[in-house]
Amino acid sequence: MNIYEKLTAYYQSLINTHNIQTDEVSVYVKSLSAQEAIGDPIRRDFPLLNGKEVLIEADYKGSKGQAFSSARSCVTLPLSDIAGLQIGTNDYDTAIFIAVLNALMTHLNIIKLALYCKNEEPEQCAKNIVEFFAQYRNDRLLMVGYQPAMIERLHAAGFTMRVLDLNPDNIGDVRYGVTIEDGQNYEEAIEWATVILCTGSTIINGTITHFSEAGKPVYFYGTTIAGAAVVLGLQRLCAMG
Repeated sequence: MNIYEKLTAYYQSLINTHNIQTDEVSVYVKSLSAQEAIGDPIRRDFPLLNGKEVLIEADYKGSKGQAFSSARSCVTLPLSDIAGLQIGTNDYDTAIFIAVLNALMTHLNIIKLALYCKNEEPEQCAKNIVEFFAQYRNDRLLMVGYQPAMIERLHAAGFTMRVLDLNPDNIGDVRYGVTIEDGQNYEEAIEWATVILCTGSTIINGTITHFSEAGKPVYFYGTTIAGAAVVLGLQRLCAMG
């Protein structure tokens, strides 16, 4: 059973256990604007602010769940249909499922801190990340995903680090003293690393197992993976979500 089959089975178990498998309440998934999603932070180079990504938000009985995606459309689906999406093979369907899973697990009080932080919170999050990784001061840190506040603070703190990203606008550029490398070339970077800090958005594009199964300490960040981290037993760092 792969991770998407595990997540789907867990979701199905949730709606069966709580007798909502035939619940007619619809789940709305919408693309949030950058202002809605992240507010007005100090720095302007977050992926959400340059239009490269959007947050898909699911709303189930007032409880919200989110997932990063490059897809930009809105759908309305009943809960009973969610498990039938192309989860793990279609990025947009996967984003819908993950957002709905986060909303449902929030509604059932299984998870908290499942909404993307806003305004100055990403800067505080980055400070917290640096403090957490103090235990890995002498390690080689591989960061997966372009999160500017974290990159700047980790590099300024003196960490030996590399950063992978899939956005061609970032690849090859030096940002905050670190060259952004092509995420397609992950194998050598993983071999180099002794600890990994990875965006939870990798669960949407299917690359998550490259890192979660690398045999290295791996910590995930971001709201996308809030529910899946609990289900799959992954370590997630999020103090501000």
